Amino acid sequence: MATAIFQWDSGILLWIQDNLRAGFLTPVVKVITHMGDKGIFWILLTLALLIVRKTRRVGVQCGVAMVIGLIVTNLIIKNWVARVRPYELIPGLECLVGIQKDFSFPSGHTTNSFACAWVLFWRAPRKWGVPALVMAVLISLSRLYVGVHYPTDVIGGLVIGICSACLALWLVPKAEKKMPELAEKVYRI
Repeated sequence: MATAIFQWDSGILLWIQDNLRAGFLTPVVKVITHMGDKGIFWILLTLALLIVRKTRRVGVQCGVAMVIGLIVTNLIIKNWVARVRPYELIPGLECLVGIQKDFSFPSGHTTNSFACAWVLFWRAPRKWGVPALVMAVLISLSRLYVGVHYPTDVIGGLVIGICSACLALWLVPKAEKKMPELAEKVYRI
């Protein structure tokens, strides 16, 4: 089973390298992939949401979703699974963005992107939610294009990101009900 998954993952990455990589596209994809580095795009977006009183509740939910995703992905699963990056195992696969310092499964870029984007899709106006999901998809696919993640890493990150968002969408209202005075202060500042 593991061999079949590895062959599937490898075949897709080599197909992307051979058929989709292009001189004009590579710089654009590198910018997109770096927007997800350390969650910077999503963290800055969440901070902007937290600043404005009208969007503060959504900002709190985004922040909680990303923290859940970070704990599950970067602190637990990556270290437990310890999957080696694809460019280290697939002959001929070229990494376009340099050696990564952590393990491969699941994709942290994808987890973080979908944790925040999923909250925005369900709690913000569609004019924000839909572009957020598009950006999450682009960042996720960029990880395949640059050769630093297997497709199953991205699928795993997507599932964890959406689950983290759903948990945050459930937890934050529960916490607001348990601590109404604190919630009122946070949202009124």
